[in-house]
Amino acid sequence: MTLTLYPAIDMRGGNCVRLLQGDYDKETIYGDSPFDMARAFAANGADWIHMVDLDGAKDGKRVNDRFVIEAARELNVNVQIGGGIRSEADILHYLENGITRVIIGSIAVSNPEFAIEMIQKYGKQIVVGIDAKNGYVATHGWLNTSEVKAVELSKRFADAGAETFIFTDIATDGTLAGPNIAAVCEMAVVTGKNVIASGGVSSLADLRALNAEGVRGAIVGKALYENRFTLKEALNEVRK
Repeated sequence: MTLTLYPAIDMRGGNCVRLLQGDYDKETIYGDSPFDMARAFAANGADWIHMVDLDGAKDGKRVNDRFVIEAARELNVNVQIGGGIRSEADILHYLENGITRVIIGSIAVSNPEFAIEMIQKYGKQIVVGIDAKNGYVATHGWLNTSEVKAVELSKRFADAGAETFIFTDIATDGTLAGPNIAAVCEMAVVTGKNVIASGGVSSLADLRALNAEGVRGAIVGKALYENRFTLKEALNEVRK
């Protein structure tokens, strides 16, 4: 299996942005149209697009969902969405409007029973997003750090039937410092499931390293926006 790339579109205030280590006060705006960004990624060969509603993550409700639905409906690409998903109604809102996978994050920590129910009800359409700071799960747009260890939480959901996880190392996110490959691989071993790496990818060498370790997916954001490499170059690298 080759590494699947997930070019990222983080949305705040209707703009495409990147945060440094999840800090809402350290924002860089890269465009004023999430749909145009998604269309460009699709045109350059993306099979998937990873979208995050940062306003939703912070406020606990859907805010930028119209951009996600527009991308799913208008583009020939799979879309996965996270941020602000707190109820089954939120999940259905996206699934019924063409989104391929819905990511549950904060609610998985605050209400794991609900998360397990959704995993068992919707199967592969649910992705568990686990964002960690120093090994512990962070929630609500990374504003809060829990006392739950990331690997323990992932094992619980894997045992309940979750097939895909997104692991974000907050310390590396938006830093271009390289991904935390050891942590990603640890979660993959503990769960026995597909784990997508998020945070820190800065070069084609990082993608080669993830691929060599058998990591199943990588979310790439700032490196694309800062022109460290193009999406086409990245896709060529992982499809060799």
